[in-house]
Amino acid sequence: MKWLRDRLPAGGGLRDEDWAGRHRLLTVLLAVIMAALIVFGVLQGDEHTPALLLTVGLTLPCLVAASLLRSRRVRAVFVALGYTVACAGFVSLAHGLTEAHFTFFIAVAALALYRDWAPFGAFLIATVLHHGVFGTLVSDHTYDHDEAMAHPLVWALLHGAAVLLAAGFQIVSWRLTEVEEDRARDNLDESQAQLSVAFDQTPVPMAMFSPEGVVLRTNAAYREWLRLPDELPAGFALADLPLTPVEAGEESMLGLLTASREPMTITRQYRRDTGELIWVQVHGTSLHDRNDELRLIFVHCFDVTATRDHEAELRYQVRHDALTGLLSRKAFEHDLAILLTESPEPVSVVYLDVDRFKSINDGSGHHTGDDVLRALAARLTQVVPAGALIARLGGDEFIVALPGPAGIGLRVGNSILACLAEPLALGTAERIGLPVSLSIGVTTAFGPSTADEVVLAADTAMYAAKRAGGNRLHVYTDDLRVPVQERIAAEARLRRALAADPRWTLPLWFQPMVSTVTGRVIGAEALVRMRTEEGTVLGPGQFIGAAEETGLIVPLGAHVLRSAVEHLVHWSDRLGYVSVNVSPRQLAEPDFVPMVAALLAEYPYLDPSRLVLEITETALISSTVDVSERLTMLKQLGVRVALDDFGTGYSSLTWLESLPADVVKLDRSFVAGLAEDDRKSSIISAVLWLARSLGMSTVAEGVEEIADWEALRAAGCPAVQGYFFSKPLPAPEFDRLLAAGTTVADVVNASFGGVHLNETTGSALAG
Repeated sequence: MKWLRDRLPAGGGLRDEDWAGRHRLLTVLLAVIMAALIVFGVLQGDEHTPALLLTVGLTLPCLVAASLLRSRRVRAVFVALGYTVACAGFVSLAHGLTEAHFTFFIAVAALALYRDWAPFGAFLIATVLHHGVFGTLVSDHTYDHDEAMAHPLVWALLHGAAVLLAAGFQIVSWRLTEVEEDRARDNLDESQAQLSVAFDQTPVPMAMFSPEGVVLRTNAAYREWLRLPDELPAGFALADLPLTPVEAGEESMLGLLTASREPMTITRQYRRDTGELIWVQVHGTSLHDRNDELRLIFVHCFDVTATRDHEAELRYQVRHDALTGLLSRKAFEHDLAILLTESPEPVSVVYLDVDRFKSINDGSGHHTGDDVLRALAARLTQVVPAGALIARLGGDEFIVALPGPAGIGLRVGNSILACLAEPLALGTAERIGLPVSLSIGVTTAFGPSTADEVVLAADTAMYAAKRAGGNRLHVYTDDLRVPVQERIAAEARLRRALAADPRWTLPLWFQPMVSTVTGRVIGAEALVRMRTEEGTVLGPGQFIGAAEETGLIVPLGAHVLRSAVEHLVHWSDRLGYVSVNVSPRQLAEPDFVPMVAALLAEYPYLDPSRLVLEITETALISSTVDVSERLTMLKQLGVRVALDDFGTGYSSLTWLESLPADVVKLDRSFVAGLAEDDRKSSIISAVLWLARSLGMSTVAEGVEEIADWEALRAAGCPAVQGYFFSKPLPAPEFDRLLAAGTTVADVVNASFGGVHLNETTGSALAG
């Protein structure tokens, strides 16, 4: 029995809504069958009226009971009895026709929809009883053949067995369906268990809401995040959460999620009931049923406050200068472009540069320089009107932009100058006051202008103020644009020349250095020129300044040095040495000494002492590196060092004593008019004596008169250079000069017919 019970369907397993749907179908179908029987009975004639009335009289109560009773099983049994009566009535009205009995088989299949033993068994029992009882009492209305009429009970059992066999297949189908449902239920239970574990145990706050905003389910992380109790009260809704949107006018999150059929990510700022502000990122998904009705909304939430704060900090760092807290260059240019586009008023730009800031850095240290910049930024913030753009462009340069009537930029600039009359209080324990002055340029944009144009105009005015001595303000005018344009044009020409073949575009000219003893050429100074696309040769004054400002002096200087060495090698047997000027920017480059060493290594047979590097006193003063160390490294390569323009600085004698120089070049200001000025003669004699005592050679520059030549020779100056002998010459002409062996005597004889040289002294004497 247990084996059989395990293999038979249990029955009664339908859900209420499923059972109600099937019961409704079978009840309505029974009513339709009853109506059809009435029509069929009427068509059969009056003799069948009693059978018809009996059928209807028994079926109708079954319909009423099936509709009104409360118990599912009882209602189903009455439906089964109603089908039994209907089938029996149809057989009776059909005079027991065998084919009419097929309705019992159809009814079995229909009642199997209940999947319940009560109606199913009631139908089977009622069917057997009908065939047995009615077959005995009114056999002619039950069977249409004599054998059945003679033995009604036997045929009742035969019909019952046939119906039972038909029911067996329904029972098998019913059992298989239950097995499949049990398997599906087990799978569903396992899936729900897994979902519950994943939902409840995940550290990400998650919740489910109804379309009306009622909280259906939350996990532990969600309740802990919002400090909610484990058991929420019935009807707890989104409005009851301890979070309030900061932006009250925004569309509700529930409305956005219910309106969207696609997953959404919404990030908003909320205020907790404690007053704390947080940023929440909500990922929401709307779940719809097969009828496309919204069933629930599933969300998982991330507290992204730390991320948003970090992003805000990064945006602040991008837009602000780390040292002063003012706007950065990029942020200022962006905001200025917007201001120029949207402001209905003119926009004034004030460009500021700290005077002699390098001296502050070098004299007091970079920490003091940083304190100065911070203090200056704080004072600018106090003086400049609210709403103005204030930025540090880099280094010691600041800029201010503000809209307003014409003249507001001038007033603000003057206010800034006035506020700096009081020294800056630096951020030290002693609160040291440091006097600082500014060079200020002001411009005003009255129409459509680009940010670059306006900033360039203010920058140009600032440089005009700095060239005028600093600590002043200069207003931009169109007249200031000319030198700027010339500087830009010079830079462009120089870049093109360096990009082309510099041997052609940047040729070297050479000015001879002449011995006062022999009157012959003993060396030359290499001087760079520029050949333009049109073939015009430009002097250094037209591009060296741009090279210094832009840093192009470094590649230019490297070219000059290499070209000078190549010419020196070419003139190896005819020229003693070549001197090359070195700029402060070149000297400060860390790879300058290695570059010189690599160049000399390419010519191992060249005596390095034949290369002389000329360093001006200005370069020594302005250099940011240890000049003495750098020059010592050069001398270790065998190169000689010349101190150029000697006598024009503030501490030339100090340089002679402290620097490892080999040659002193007397500035032309000491040489011009030397023969007629006893004071200059005394100075020259003192310098020559000092140089000899220090083991240095001397070259006098700018010798243009024969009298100055004679005076220098008489004073014992070893060598001179200047227009008296020759102006700078292109390399081919200088080559011819060397080939001809030209001397001072040749020059004098060519210029002064009666003058001759004493062969012993080499001096020029009047004939």
